[in-house]
Amino acid sequence: MSAADLQELQDRVARVRQRMRADGLDAVCVSGPEDVYYLTGLDHQGHFALTVLVVPAEGDPLIVAREMEGTTLRVQVPWCRHVPFRDHEDPADVLVAALRDLDVRRAGLDKAGMRFPVATWERVSAGLPEVTWVDTSALVPTLREVKSPAEVDCVRRAAELTSSAMQAGVAAIKVGADICEVAGAIYSDLVCGGSEYPGMPPLIRFRDELLQEHVTWRSRTIRPGDAIFVEMSASVGRYHAPMTRMAYVGEPPPGTEVAARIAADGLDAVTRALVPGTPAGEVYAAWQRVVDEALGHDRYRRHHCGYQVGIGFPPSWVGGPHVVGLRGDATWPVRAGMTFHVLSWLLDQEPADFVLSDTVLVTEHGGELLTKGPREPIVVPA
Repeated sequence: MSAADLQELQDRVARVRQRMRADGLDAVCVSGPEDVYYLTGLDHQGHFALTVLVVPAEGDPLIVAREMEGTTLRVQVPWCRHVPFRDHEDPADVLVAALRDLDVRRAGLDKAGMRFPVATWERVSAGLPEVTWVDTSALVPTLREVKSPAEVDCVRRAAELTSSAMQAGVAAIKVGADICEVAGAIYSDLVCGGSEYPGMPPLIRFRDELLQEHVTWRSRTIRPGDAIFVEMSASVGRYHAPMTRMAYVGEPPPGTEVAARIAADGLDAVTRALVPGTPAGEVYAAWQRVVDEALGHDRYRRHHCGYQVGIGFPPSWVGGPHVVGLRGDATWPVRAGMTFHVLSWLLDQEPADFVLSDTVLVTEHGGELLTKGPREPIVVPA
């Protein structure tokens, strides 16, 4: 880790401490892998066991983690103190002892995360009856929303690798091939191009599975008349830049070209609307206006037309358990440095189904498209 990298991490911790002081907190317990990574740079797959970063009001942060992770922590985060637990020990007891040593009286905890089990919480809260707990679930994710120049560089590189791998996957779609070969082509291009493992595997499925939003490939032969949906992202420095395309094996259904133009116009409208200071709900409204006018009615609605994206660990690339979407009722303002996976999908509508998505960066002057690829229907010879 370079001195510049370490300084950026320590600046992030300092911003957390500013908010802690404002809320009168003695310590904050951070358990989401994305949040731990953002504050410390810890990048491993050991989060299946309890891993809690404790940021005290003063002094070095400490990480409660399995004893066997000691070498990883010494190498990656030497400026944090490792508080280990062995596999026969209850990690809750070790965390309780660590917080007691810090003389904590008022502490923050990510109560909305997936990585702090209920049983652990019950044991920790029972072991520290003198501590007042405050829900700080949004503290670090809010800081992560706006990317630094170094983070933006990672997203840009991820977008390049995503675009390349999408092209490789589409090129592997052929009559007689197995859908597994498409997955293999994508992974080969990703890994050989320099991507780390993504937070979510490529979502690859046939048209008859289109509405099964989060299922992916299993062995099946590609035949004339099929259509293959591909949604995927590379990962660079744990930062993601997803995109979606669909390839048609043979002639697409009637109306597909019209649907493709509507989807592309909708995505362009969102990109133009992503101006700093714009409420997220107005960005969604820009997309909805395009769709309503093109379809000739206002009955088609989506839960969102995109969502914030960045750091991701399995099982997703959205950065944790909550999707921060560009929804019609969202009031939070768009800010320069945010990155979005923008989705412009038409499903179960006339004239035809069509899916299109790209990653967009918000700059001081508006949205900048990062992922690249054809927007017109992709046709594979049958």
